Amino acid sequence: MSNFLDDLFNKVFNSSEKAPVNHKENIVQKGEDVAKVRDWMNSTEGRELFGRVSKSYYFKTIQIEERPQTHILDSKYARGFAITYDDPLDEQTFSLLFLAFAQRVLALGYRQVSFDRKMEEVNDQVKVTEKFYFKPPLKILAKNELISQLYGNISIEKINVNNQPNYLKVLVTFYSDRLYLDPEPFDQFLDHLFEATHDGQN
Repeated sequence: MSNFLDDLFNKVFNSSEKAPVNHKENIVQKGEDVAKVRDWMNSTEGRELFGRVSKSYYFKTIQIEERPQTHILDSKYARGFAITYDDPLDEQTFSLLFLAFAQRVLALGYRQVSFDRKMEEVNDQVKVTEKFYFKPPLKILAKNELISQLYGNISIEKINVNNQPNYLKVLVTFYSDRLYLDPEPFDQFLDHLFEATHDGQN
């Protein structure tokens, strides 16, 4: 990954034409990488970091700032949050948390639709976005049965700018179509994602 980014930076900043960068590629996770993430999730460090993120999120809902800094995303058909790259995160735990969120979503029965990396030049900066996209499991429906959307469609993003970690984003989008059941409560989704209680106790 680092060598690829080094090459990309050289093309962007050393090219005489300076053509805007816009490239997208699929990512395939190796089995040993998934095992490493799962081991980390069950480690003391992993559990403590999930607790810190949970505490930061729920404190933010009552206008109290904690680290890592959390931003709440809330609209009519989407809910989520973003986590700024901040203490106690470092580059390794930033990436591990991103991958661990994906594992927690898969554990809910979701199917992974895609996992890709997009590189683009934005205002003379190179933005790299790694993104998971998940949908609820497919199911054969009985006549007139409504479709379960569970919590909705889920995207998880990790954004780096100029080869530096920037933020993570988790976004859940809902269907409003009459063919679908209402989504399950977002707070319930967060409980599964964080595996932590609302009172912020660690």
